[in-house]
Amino acid sequence: MQSRTHNCGQLRLADAGQNVTLAGWLENIREVGSNFAFLVLRDYYGTTQVVVETAEMMQLVKGINKESTVQVTGVVRERESKNPKQPTGEIEVVPTAIKVLGKCRHNQLPFEINKSKEADENVRLKYRYLDLRNPAVKKNIILRCQVVAAIRAAMTDHGFLEITTPILTASSPEGARDFLVPARNHPGKFYALPQAPQQFKQLLMTSGFDRYFQIAPCFRDEDARADRTPGEFYQLDMEMAFATQDDVLTTLEEVLQPIFCKYGKYKRVSSYPFIRIPFNEAMERYGSDKPDLRIDLEVQDITEAVAGCEFGPFQNAVVKAVAVDNFAEGRKWIDKLLNDVEVQTANKACWFKVDENGELTGGVSKFLAEQKAALTEKLNLKPGSFVCMAAGKKLAAQKTAGVIRTMMGKRLPGHFDEEQYACCWIVDFPMYEMGEESGQLEFCHNPFSMPVGGKEALEAAEGDIEKLLAINANQYDLVVNGYESASGAVRNHDPEIMVKAFQMVGLGEENVKAKFPAMYNAFTYGAPPHAGAAPGIDRIVMLLCGEESIREVITFPLNKNAQDLMMDAPTTVSQKQLDDVHILINESHLQ
Repeated sequence: MQSRTHNCGQLRLADAGQNVTLAGWLENIREVGSNFAFLVLRDYYGTTQVVVETAEMMQLVKGINKESTVQVTGVVRERESKNPKQPTGEIEVVPTAIKVLGKCRHNQLPFEINKSKEADENVRLKYRYLDLRNPAVKKNIILRCQVVAAIRAAMTDHGFLEITTPILTASSPEGARDFLVPARNHPGKFYALPQAPQQFKQLLMTSGFDRYFQIAPCFRDEDARADRTPGEFYQLDMEMAFATQDDVLTTLEEVLQPIFCKYGKYKRVSSYPFIRIPFNEAMERYGSDKPDLRIDLEVQDITEAVAGCEFGPFQNAVVKAVAVDNFAEGRKWIDKLLNDVEVQTANKACWFKVDENGELTGGVSKFLAEQKAALTEKLNLKPGSFVCMAAGKKLAAQKTAGVIRTMMGKRLPGHFDEEQYACCWIVDFPMYEMGEESGQLEFCHNPFSMPVGGKEALEAAEGDIEKLLAINANQYDLVVNGYESASGAVRNHDPEIMVKAFQMVGLGEENVKAKFPAMYNAFTYGAPPHAGAAPGIDRIVMLLCGEESIREVITFPLNKNAQDLMMDAPTTVSQKQLDDVHILINESHLQ
């Protein structure tokens, strides 16, 4: 309290008559006449009105730019015109002294502080220290701090130890691109920043720790999205020894559900246990393994109902549909829907309506006359129904229909109950899939997941692609309002099962030893069954704040191009720095 006796959100009517000293940023100056002005002083805690009433003070104030930090000493008095919306709205301070503590040397700011969220994002990020002065921006960071503290307390209460794991580690052969760090004392070799503490936390279980967690920084060289920041992010990394899927899911429900209840923008939260939806069911009903359950629409399979239809895209294809009743939108609305679906999925959608006489009309209706009865029964059609459809290979039809479901649900009235947190677990993910580019069998998600049925299931399916594709993994995702908010699995802790799982994708024991030497060797010394997960801190806080961009809840985020405009990173370095780490830049690759 060296520069102040009170903060700018503290004074009340009971303080009238006191001599006080405040310090903060000069938010605004409103002159009323030659010797009279209202000043707004802002700090972390709030704002206080200061009233200048003398020529001497007025002359001093005129030389101070907005956003300078100033110290105001004066007397508290009751305001004539009170502001009930402001905590300090019943008082004002009449200054006897004003001192500039930190001068703002710019007459023109890059943006108005209280309206910074309306400014261009790159300008905001370049001047992030000014952007964060906006109370509306700052409150997200404050909430983030409160949420992280609450999560830490809850995990500790559940018997977890907070253990930090290395930042400099080995490059991972799986997942996204690594950020590499040259090793000065080991020419030609590199550390990597961890994409996640996955192997370390499993090694902790092998080391005899029972319950581990940390708020872990993770680094992935991947492109930005609204719900994903490039470069680095934070997750609640956790692992449990001698644990099952139920143990992990129950623990996270008990930790996270109260967080959403206490800190969320919306007051309704799914009660736990959260519903569990198998992956295949989620794809069939919602067209997504991240379904937004606030939308009441579902995807339906009409492949059999349209059998024999002469519409080309429906022939030899899987056909999915989303139907709604009481449709009152016009052709312009429909055309925009179809266009937006194609932009997002690169697949075309089609449609028809049911008129007041119960006849199919518009879109592809002329091809469906013979299928009318079957469609009416399957989709429960009635006058005023609207149906939007997608066709193609099964997965493409499912995903396109999922986008249709989301767009229709959010754009049509009565189908989107927005103000809640709708939570579910997606379980029973496939262990394997056919790679779109390679055409070969690949791990579907996490190669460290325990296959359902263990080694016996793998041996029974060996050599049979269809049987291998039918094997599920003990893997699970937490989905909140259509966002994957956590991912985890029961781990494959048995070296024999691990080797067999990798053999299915053409990798032998030597490949496993080479790619994951520490974990493989540790497991040969007797590893306990263990399971864990990793909820994303940034994404959870984004949901709690009701923000659409994850950058709104990160203190100093990179922009969409993975640049730190404020610190000018990434940037070039000196030749000496490159020489120290034995790096030669190929100039031809910079063109």
